[in-house]
Amino acid sequence: MTARSAGKTAGKTPRKAPPLDPGDRARLLAGEHHDPHGMLGAHPVKGGVVIRALRPWAQEVAVLTKGKRLTMDDDGDGLFSVFVPLLRKVPAYELRVRYDGDEMPVHDPYRFLPSLGELDLHLIGEGRHEELWTALGSRVMTHEGVTGTRFAVWAPNARGVRVTGDFTHWDGTALPMRSLGSTGVWELFVPGIGEGAVYKYDIARPDGSHTVRADPMARRTECPPNTASIVTESHYAWDDAEWMERRGARPPHEAPISVYEVHLPSWRPGLTYRQLAEQLPAYVRDLGFTHVEFMPVTEHPFGGSWGYQVTGFYAPTARMGTPDDFRFLVDALHRAGIGVLMDWVPAHFPKDDWALAEFDGRPLYEHEDPRRSHHPDWGTLEFDYGRKEVRNFLVANAVYWCQEFHIDGLRVDAVASMLYLDYSREHGEWLPNEFGGRENLDAVRFLQEMNATVYRRCPGVVTFAEESTAWDGVTRATDQVGPGGFGGLGFGMKWNMGWMHDSLEYVQKEPVHRKYHHHEMTFSMVYAYSENYILPISHDEVVHGKRSLVSKMPGDWWQQRANHRAYLGFMWAHPGKQLLYMGQEFAQGGEWSADHGPDWWLLDPAYGAEADHRGVRDLVRDLNTVYAATPSLWERDTVPDGFQWVVGDAADDNVFAFLRYDGFGSPLLAVCNFSPVVRHDYRLGVPDTFAAWAEVLNTDAARYGGSDVVGTDPVKTESVPWHGREASVRMTLPPLATVWLRPA
Repeated sequence: MTARSAGKTAGKTPRKAPPLDPGDRARLLAGEHHDPHGMLGAHPVKGGVVIRALRPWAQEVAVLTKGKRLTMDDDGDGLFSVFVPLLRKVPAYELRVRYDGDEMPVHDPYRFLPSLGELDLHLIGEGRHEELWTALGSRVMTHEGVTGTRFAVWAPNARGVRVTGDFTHWDGTALPMRSLGSTGVWELFVPGIGEGAVYKYDIARPDGSHTVRADPMARRTECPPNTASIVTESHYAWDDAEWMERRGARPPHEAPISVYEVHLPSWRPGLTYRQLAEQLPAYVRDLGFTHVEFMPVTEHPFGGSWGYQVTGFYAPTARMGTPDDFRFLVDALHRAGIGVLMDWVPAHFPKDDWALAEFDGRPLYEHEDPRRSHHPDWGTLEFDYGRKEVRNFLVANAVYWCQEFHIDGLRVDAVASMLYLDYSREHGEWLPNEFGGRENLDAVRFLQEMNATVYRRCPGVVTFAEESTAWDGVTRATDQVGPGGFGGLGFGMKWNMGWMHDSLEYVQKEPVHRKYHHHEMTFSMVYAYSENYILPISHDEVVHGKRSLVSKMPGDWWQQRANHRAYLGFMWAHPGKQLLYMGQEFAQGGEWSADHGPDWWLLDPAYGAEADHRGVRDLVRDLNTVYAATPSLWERDTVPDGFQWVVGDAADDNVFAFLRYDGFGSPLLAVCNFSPVVRHDYRLGVPDTFAAWAEVLNTDAARYGGSDVVGTDPVKTESVPWHGREASVRMTLPPLATVWLRPA
C-alpha cells in the first residue's frame, strides 16, 4: 500500500463481506445446500478476499492470516465473515474460535479441496470400486498438510448431508458436506478429528425432513444398544504370513475340511475377542477341526438375531472388542493352523430407522417396489441387486472381510431367498422378471460378480452357499452355462441341505421303523456329484424346538448316544466336507441357547462325563484325526470314482456299507449298523486285492461310551463272491455303530 492510497483510506469504516444470497443462506442453515464450500471458507471478491465461517454458539471468531488477527463480523445464526482487502489470492489462514471465554485454534474445513480423487469417483459411479471402504466412510488422513478425518457417504436423494458427532455436541449445523457431482457422494474433510470420534450423518430428505443415520461404511461402531459410528484405523501387525501363503495350495474340494461352527458371543459368554483367542484355537486344534465358522460377526442391533440382521456390514460387532481385537482372534486361529470361515448376509437388512432403510429418504439399498423389497419371513428388507452402487457396496464388502481381516471363506446366508422372486410369497405378491420367470436375474448377476471378484482378489479364499433348493450350477463356474440357460453362480461349495434333512429324518426314527426310510440315507448319492457339497449339522438344526442332535435320537440315553456316534461316523465318511455346531461335539442334550451357550458343565467328571459326554468328544477328535490322515475320505469328494456302494439296499438290517477311494485307489471301508442288535458273521463284498482289513475307528468302543464290540484282529479277505464282488469279508457289526476299516 502506498502512502497516497493509505491516506485515501484513513479513517474510513472497514469494508464488510457482502451478504449471502437469502436462499443460499436459508438452505445452508437448514442443512440442505449441495455446495457449502461455495459459501463458506475463503473466496476472492472485487478488491480482496471474503472469509466466512459457520460456528454455531461461538461468542467470537477471528481469522489468523499473514501474522495478523482479524476479528470476524457476527452475521447471526452462527455465521461469521470478514473482508480482507487488497489480496489477489486466497491466503493460508486459521480460525480462532471462542466459546465461554476459552479460545481454540482450528483449521477451517471449508478451505480444503475435495479429498476424494477422480479415479475413486469414477469407480464409484461405475459401481466397480472393489475397495470401496477406502473411499467412503470415515478415514483418518493428512490432506493438504493437515491431519483430520475425511467423511464420505453415498446419499443421492438427499437435499443435504451434515456430519454430526461428539465433536459437535451432536449438533450438525456447523459441518455441512458437499455433493460431488452426479455420483451421489457427499464429502467433507474435518481437520483435527481423529480415531475414536463418534459420529453419524444428519440427512435432509427430499421432503425437507431430517433423519440421523449411522454410516453404512463404518468400520467400527458403538456397542449396542448404542448405534453411532466410530472413526477407526487399523494398527494391527499380522503374524500369519505362512498360513496365508499356503492356504490355497490345494483346491478346497480336494482338501480335508472339517468345520466347527461357533456363535462367538455365546461360545464362552462374556469373553472378548482377545480372550477367545486364548481359548478357542487350542480347543479347536485339540479336536482336529480344520476350520471354524463364525456365525455373523458383523454389527447387529438385536442379539437375538444371532447376527443375521445386519446394520453394520463393514464393522465387527463391538460386543467383544475393536476391529483390531477381532484381527487378533483370526491371527491366533491361523497361527494354530485353523482356517476361519464367516457367515455373510447379503440377502436382507433390518428396518431400523437409523440404519439402511430408506437411507436418504427414499428406497436406496432396498428395491423401490415393495414386492421386491419386503421379506415376508423376517420382516426385513431385501437389497436391490439391480442397482450398481448396491452391488458395489456388497461385492466390496465381501472383499473387505477377506482382505482386511484375512477371512478364509464366506458362507453366504439364505441364497435361495435371493434367487427366487416368489420366495415365501403367494401368487400376486411377487413381480416376475423381464422374461416372466421367477428367477431374480439381478441377484444371479450379483452372486456371479461377488464370487468372481473374491476369487480374483483373494487367492485361497473359498465361498459357500447356503442354498436349499435344486438351483442348477451353484458351484459351477460363472462362464459355464447350464441346462437352465444360466451361467454357474461360481461358489466353491454348497451346503447339502437335502442330505441334512433326509439323514436326520432317518435317524430320528425308531430302528424298527428305519427300514421303511432306508432310501433317505442313500438318496444323497443320486445327486452327490451335481455340486461340491459340505454336510452341515448347523445351529439351525439344534434350536427352536428341533432339539439337539443327541436328543433327536430314539431310545434310552445309551441308545441316543450310540445313535449320535454312529451318525457322526456315517457323516464323516460320506462324500462331502462336514460341519458340526458347537455343543454337538460332546452330545449336549439341551437345545442351544444364545444366552448361556454350550453346556460345558456336562464335561465335568463329577457328572460322569467320561462315559457320556467326554466319550463323544473323544470320538469327534478321533474322527477328525483319522479323517485328516486318510485322503480317501476327502480327496475325491466331488467325483464318482471316489465312492462305491458295497451294500446300499440292506433295509431290513438297517445296514449301509460303502468304499471311499483316494487318487491312488487306496480304499477305506465304512460300515454303519443303525440297528440296536449285534450282527455276527455279517458278510460284505470287498475288493480282492487286499488280504485283510483292520479297524481304524469304531464308534462302539468303550472309550467313547460304547459296548466295546470291537475288532481287535484284522478280518481276512475270503474268495467268496458277494455283493457283486469276487471276494468278501465276514465281520461282527456292533450295535448302533459305524466302523471304518482299511487294508491291513
